[in-house]
Amino acid sequence: MKIISKIFCLLPEKIAYLIGDIIGQLTWVFVPQKRKNMALNNAIHGLNISKQEAKKIVKNSWTRFGPMIIEVLRFPIMRDNMNDYINLLGQENLDAALKLGRGGIIAAAHSDNWELLGGALAQNGYKLVGVSQKQSNRGADRFMNEYRAMVGMYIMYKYDVRGMFKMIAKGYLIGLIMDQDAAEDGIVMPFLGRDASCAHGAATIARRTEAPIIPIFIAKGPGRTHNIIIDKAVFVEKTADKHEDIRKATMLLTQKIEEHIKKYPNEWFWLHNRWKSINQNQTTKNHLKRK
Repeated sequence: MKIISKIFCLLPEKIAYLIGDIIGQLTWVFVPQKRKNMALNNAIHGLNISKQEAKKIVKNSWTRFGPMIIEVLRFPIMRDNMNDYINLLGQENLDAALKLGRGGIIAAAHSDNWELLGGALAQNGYKLVGVSQKQSNRGADRFMNEYRAMVGMYIMYKYDVRGMFKMIAKGYLIGLIMDQDAAEDGIVMPFLGRDASCAHGAATIARRTEAPIIPIFIAKGPGRTHNIIIDKAVFVEKTADKHEDIRKATMLLTQKIEEHIKKYPNEWFWLHNRWKSINQNQTTKNHLKRK
């Protein structure tokens, strides 16, 4: 991968992105039809749109991965002039949250180039921990973590919860992606028109540490730039009802993710099976009823 990265760093920017666009278009052909149909149904129900509109959105959701990969491969030459590629919108919200001196938690989503989001914040002087899922392919896992570290992020795996608490206590921002199916570990609540299992890690950690949660999303800007949109901080109440405190905060964050997806539907990853655990549970219940 590093050899490929060097090649794309040597290529003129326009040529590199053109190849990325072609990669996105070509790989779409090989996406299994079953997965395309799943994403299509999710977009139709989630956005309340026609099948024709949903087809365009789902395809764009996939093909954008070509340019996204190229940007990650070009991190070695992008890192020193990262601000040429991003626009920080609402930066005052992040600065206000950090002035509290409690660290912070970033609530983000798989929208546009989320890898660039973390790198851009780190390159702008924010102490950031990128929390990632360990990949089954060791080479790919090592490569991604090296390139995240290259742009200034500290890397931690999602199972290292104790480590997250330590880093927050040191004033770091912990970056959490909150839009995936949380399966049996999540809280079931409405998301894009249907019940979904939603991750509550951000709210759980914030309640214990009193750290602010800052919703931060990234969206395509003019040309090849990206807008990093920073919302006002969310604070988790600390009442006698711990579970309700966490549920309320998770609901608010889920709603903010939903709002972002509806505003930039082409940029969210519709091909992730977001409602997998809910659908499986429903199938099991229906099977038991027939018995």
